[in-house]
Amino acid sequence: MQLPERVREFVERRAAGVSASALERAAAALSDHYRGGEATATARLAPEEKLAAYLATRLPATFAAASAVLGEVRRRLGGIRVSSLLDLGAGTGAATLAARAIFPDLADCTLVEADAELAAAGRELTPDARWIEGDLREAAMPTHDLVVASYVFGEIASPMSAIERAWQAARVALIVIEPGTTRGFTLVRQVRDRLLRQGAGMVAPCPGGGACPMIAPDWCHFAQRVERSSLHRRMKKGALGYEDEKFSYVALARAFAGRAPGRVIRRPAPHSGWVELTVCRNQGIRNERISRKQGAAYRAARKAAWGDSWPPE
Repeated sequence: MQLPERVREFVERRAAGVSASALERAAAALSDHYRGGEATATARLAPEEKLAAYLATRLPATFAAASAVLGEVRRRLGGIRVSSLLDLGAGTGAATLAARAIFPDLADCTLVEADAELAAAGRELTPDARWIEGDLREAAMPTHDLVVASYVFGEIASPMSAIERAWQAARVALIVIEPGTTRGFTLVRQVRDRLLRQGAGMVAPCPGGGACPMIAPDWCHFAQRVERSSLHRRMKKGALGYEDEKFSYVALARAFAGRAPGRVIRRPAPHSGWVELTVCRNQGIRNERISRKQGAAYRAARKAAWGDSWPPE
């Protein structure tokens, strides 16, 4: 997964004015923050350092996760037309950029962001969108077809009131994406359970709307491979040309949407003559062993990836 070229060029320009050592320090602070939820280290960063590091590391990761989730949501919504988007906790607009590449009819975008520096950069990336600066606990949430909240509800204290307002603002569907940690998944499951009780329809990733079968200390999360730019590799001192962004998510709709028959929730484990898949179904989570003797199913299993529907549709 790679950012659009014009966005990559924008990131390079903004990072050019910050020293390499400052970028490395800021990137490390942001990584610690997103893994553990601590804001102390990021609070000590200079605004230009924090922005440059965010653009180089978090913008690509958020774009990649949002692209994976929104692509699945579009498949599940089928022919339902989506023409407007409300992006909550938008940062610099990663989810909006992803949505515009996925939903062909998307024309009306409103982005809400509390950080003035991030919002200012986002305006440059999405000059034709409307921006609202404010805390999600107080900011306006005008009604739109699709409401996306990526990596934001876990950042605010007592987010359920904001989550309820986000659901009320969604004419078609609400999508909540959080870090792929036990903490992130816990919040996603709380959103899932609360809104399902209110009559929301499951879109993804779950194959049904019953009780979540995941048992602690395990947690449900997925991964999207992100291409690292040369700048990104320098900042993180990484040798690989990619990294995997891990995330948890839930998408809920006003009306019934087509759900996956099952979901691969771990990396497939190939063996000699058979493949093991961990699949979440309505009946619960189980390990499925698909052997070479099963022909087409075996060939499909060899191609299956973490997060795919199973069996293939």
